[in-house]
Amino acid sequence: MSESSLSLRRPARAARKPRDLDREAAKKRRSRDKRDRILRAATRVFAKNGFHATRVSEVAKAAGVADGTIYLYFKSKEELLVSLFEDRVSKLLAFMREDLPKRASAPERLRAVIDMQLGLLEGERELAEVITVILRQSTRLMKEFAAPQFLAYLDAIAKIVQEGQAAGDFRQDVAPHIVARAVFGALDGITLTWALGRAEQGALGRAATQLGDMFLRGLAP
Repeated sequence: MSESSLSLRRPARAARKPRDLDREAAKKRRSRDKRDRILRAATRVFAKNGFHATRVSEVAKAAGVADGTIYLYFKSKEELLVSLFEDRVSKLLAFMREDLPKRASAPERLRAVIDMQLGLLEGERELAEVITVILRQSTRLMKEFAAPQFLAYLDAIAKIVQEGQAAGDFRQDVAPHIVARAVFGALDGITLTWALGRAEQGALGRAATQLGDMFLRGLAP
């Protein structure tokens, strides 16, 4: 019997029904929501107790899930902490990749980055504390996990400076990566003092405007 006749006898694979697709989409949505709930709970517990003193069971209790559920999403407490950092940096990098090209000039793009980074943390003091203070308590985590994302972020800022120099918007006598590190250092310092202090609502937005003015004046040709 020929191969072609055998293939004709095979039953066709049934197409997936819309109801099955809806159930699968709902399942993925519930899984994503549960992961986000765990991350929000971890932020609160890490900010309250510190990273080293926190137990996974405390995060599970705060999230309203069983202890074992945590390990369905994260391999360890360390991965939980790193995921908080990666989530914010990923949003920044996505913003730079998708939204920044829409800005007409390098000065506009640089100001948008400053506004975006501080804007992501406005109203999230606990998350700011976790990212700026608690993550630094583990040098190993910083080197192994946070460093690659951090370097990609610095490269993205340096690229904006290079584009501004090529267009004549920025002075030529500064190294783009020096500017990138200076921008990040200023943003990090503002976030740190805000997280540990008692600044009122809207303080980060005002700081972003003033910081943008300072850098753009300093980079003006």
